[in-house]
Amino acid sequence: MSKAFASQADLEEKKVSFIQLSDNAYAYTAEGDPNTGVIIGDDAVMVVDAQATPVMAQDVIRRIREVTDKPIKYVVLSHYHAVRVLGASGYGAEHIVASRDTRDLIVERGEQDKASEIGRFPRLFQAVESVPPGLTWPTMTFTGAMSIWLGQLEVQLLQLGRGHTKGDTVAWLPQQRILFSGDLVEFGATPYAGDAYFRDWPQTLDKLAKLDPLALVPGRGAALTTPEQVRQGVAGTRAFISDVWELVRAGVEAGKELNAVYHEVYAQLKPRYAHWVIFDHCMPFDVTRCYDEATQYPDPRIWTAERDIQMWQTLEG
Repeated sequence: MSKAFASQADLEEKKVSFIQLSDNAYAYTAEGDPNTGVIIGDDAVMVVDAQATPVMAQDVIRRIREVTDKPIKYVVLSHYHAVRVLGASGYGAEHIVASRDTRDLIVERGEQDKASEIGRFPRLFQAVESVPPGLTWPTMTFTGAMSIWLGQLEVQLLQLGRGHTKGDTVAWLPQQRILFSGDLVEFGATPYAGDAYFRDWPQTLDKLAKLDPLALVPGRGAALTTPEQVRQGVAGTRAFISDVWELVRAGVEAGKELNAVYHEVYAQLKPRYAHWVIFDHCMPFDVTRCYDEATQYPDPRIWTAERDIQMWQTLEG
């Protein structure tokens, strides 16, 4: 019997935690569902990753209002994926901030990605009808690095390199050494790499590690509240990406087709990683993208709802 497509059968609600990391930083996490970061400055609030719908954003706002009445002025998008951005309108923020590369990806593939993600994982798009028509557009973009000052609190937005996407942005509090990594780092959750750069991702993680965070909010999984936990999160993500790359590349060099490579890689990685959430969901997308990169597509191809299903039927049907 074939597996249910992607995560359409995943209907179990997750418990939300709102963890204080410092006087200014909080982590909104949900047992492996997408995380949101909250930074409270002297005069305003910044949200890092918006959740998937405006209705879902309301729960983040409720938690924020338990600790501050300061206006939510900024929403930062760590990358372009719909599950991270479509809730942005719910905050009423003055500015939606993203890297220029992320904006370019929204232009190139935002509509297709939106349809693709909603079809893959409906539970993550609660009250999807609350998403306004069209796409979520940044109002401010940057290349490389920029600082936003929330009064005397500096938030650095950094592009450390390509990894999960080409537009990945981290938010860094240098005064407190707290990092919001987006999906560049996961903890206890399988990295989704369908739009990734496998060759680059480990080196990008090396640059991230050189910041030496005391605490880190990953894209998925529990907040990492000690340097040792941070090291574990970075090392685990790096190991997974490197393992997929090495195994897929070996299959390509042996002249094997995607279907054979996928089943071999899945079998070899299952003992080590299958306990991570969304392992079965991610593996077909991850191996397909990795095979592409190792053969003829240096940049990720656009996922559409139709391509998703065709790929799943080919590999898991």
